[in-house]
Amino acid sequence: METIRFTKNEAAARTIAAYYDTPPMLYVHSFGCQQNVNDGEKIKGVLTDIGFGLAARPEDADLIVFNTCAVREHAEQRVFGNVGALKGLKEANPKLLIAVSGCMAQQKEIVEKFKKHYPFVDIVFGVNGIDTLPDILCEKLATRKRVLRMPAERGEIIEDMPIRRDSTFRAWLPIMYGCDNFCSYCIVPYVRGRERSRASADILREFRQLVAEGYKDITLLGQNVNSYGKGLPEDITFAALLRMLDAVPGDYRIRFMTSHPKDATRELIDTIANSAHISRHLHLPVQSGSNSILAQMNRKYTVEDYLSLIAYAKRRMPEMTYSSDIIVGFPGETEEDFCATETLIREVEYMQLFTFIYSKRTGTAAASMPDPTPHKEKTQRIARVLAIQEQVVAKLGGAMVGKTVRALVEGPGREEGTLTARLDNNMTVDFAGGAPVGEFADVRVTGVRGAMLKGELA
Repeated sequence: METIRFTKNEAAARTIAAYYDTPPMLYVHSFGCQQNVNDGEKIKGVLTDIGFGLAARPEDADLIVFNTCAVREHAEQRVFGNVGALKGLKEANPKLLIAVSGCMAQQKEIVEKFKKHYPFVDIVFGVNGIDTLPDILCEKLATRKRVLRMPAERGEIIEDMPIRRDSTFRAWLPIMYGCDNFCSYCIVPYVRGRERSRASADILREFRQLVAEGYKDITLLGQNVNSYGKGLPEDITFAALLRMLDAVPGDYRIRFMTSHPKDATRELIDTIANSAHISRHLHLPVQSGSNSILAQMNRKYTVEDYLSLIAYAKRRMPEMTYSSDIIVGFPGETEEDFCATETLIREVEYMQLFTFIYSKRTGTAAASMPDPTPHKEKTQRIARVLAIQEQVVAKLGGAMVGKTVRALVEGPGREEGTLTARLDNNMTVDFAGGAPVGEFADVRVTGVRGAMLKGELA
């Protein structure tokens, strides 16, 4: 795996300085997952590195970048709607540049759609083009022509890209890119490419820097973090990487996502249990409680495998909480299949569920599967899941009442005069009392309302 070290594009910085009378302003909006958010932070870093300032609103920008998501059809339609709304800004300011990046831009048919139906979009580039953005921008300014990059997969790891993080206390830290799983419903391997792991030394160096800068909540990112290390010349697993990072001195938490059940091991659970800094929370997307549906999804594990790992984790760490993704209405899902999902949800007792009605993605194996279930029935199933989840959350929240917990203060709470903070187990609590944002505080839990704990400063 080739590693390329990013260096500042001095020629692009000179071009920007010569083209604009005053420092140009940049507005970036990222849709979708935390990996996309981190990509957006890198886009900001690369462009501020060559002279851009950051605008709080698209109306104040000279360059607008929409960093897109392609996981679900609804996400794509949102992007098209938001991009279309920029047409008026372009008409009012012809010098405004509009760019579209991210996972949608990794699909040829999407690039063609922007080319044909959105003539006011000046630049399109994919997830692998962030480091080349200064050159793309210079090409646009020099030729005054649209620059629409067709999707291309790159195997390199780009290190040392500048980054402008959105938070001063929470940071996203990618440890790998891409996915080799090819779940039958998922477009990610086709837009993010194959798995590529960063060298542990580069991850450790960036991690130490984040801790030194005072970041308290550091989330390791990957499409499947449990497969970290594949293809590297060094012999290292994800659990070994976690132990390496956990040994760094400091006052912080480590989180990670996403964790694929087929690669999650008891070694991983033991590593969390024996750690000083790793959050007692596991996001382990099960997608379905039916072995038949899991096989059709190409998930490569069974319900029995999944529940065995959860049972082991509960024995090792009774305080651990869990979250998951559930897809309802996968092609061919029967009432019996769905009832098996309901049973699994009740057994695991997730603190949080992300539920979705199956979204057909062109190019995936599931897109050609028969899907006879009416949409109305799928929405009814979602409602049933949410009803079960509401009961589970009330039970888990009620068990926290009376406890004093250490939580990271994140900002204003839902009610006036309160703050919200995140517990080690990923639950959140709104509490009364003054505490600095971005620091840990001891909070006594006094009640629960829905999925939100209520408390007071201890």
